[in-house]
Amino acid sequence: MGQAGQQRSRQKKICNKKTVKKVKSTVEKKAPKLRKNIQPGQILILLASKFRGKRVVFLKQLESGLLLVTGPFALNGVPLKRVNQRYCIATSTKVDLGGADFKSITDSYFSQEKTGKKGLKGQEKFFAAEAPKKVLPQEKKDGQKKTDDAIIKGLGNDMKSYLKSRFSLSANMYPHELKF
Repeated sequence: MGQAGQQRSRQKKICNKKTVKKVKSTVEKKAPKLRKNIQPGQILILLASKFRGKRVVFLKQLESGLLLVTGPFALNGVPLKRVNQRYCIATSTKVDLGGADFKSITDSYFSQEKTGKKGLKGQEKFFAAEAPKKVLPQEKKDGQKKTDDAIIKGLGNDMKSYLKSRFSLSANMYPHELKF
């Protein structure tokens, strides 16, 4: 009995292993261009992660191309965070950053620290009474507070309530018809 459709056949490729050379890639990875409607101090709406629907303040673009944003944490609970610009909606609202110092924050700031010893394995891990809690270093807490204080200082009451509120769509609201 024949097969329906085109029959696949395998062709063996014969090559001399001595002639195969590895070619180094000379192309450098570049950070994607920042969208023209996103500028420092701009209010963005997050579309993904556990903070979706939250309004955040854009600070700068990192070397990796990701956006550095903050809630501020004291207002809406969003910490300093890296976000892909595809998962953001830029609004027309801007905030004065007021001399906030975030120049020291880079991609390495967000890298996880490697621990020397490994955790529990198998049954020991499953039946462990308490899971080890991850504690944020005090340096990061201080950096978050220092950055947020400078931003919050320049906000009015109406802007604070705007940042606290969540964005959502209700009946008969179509995102392509909204003006942000």
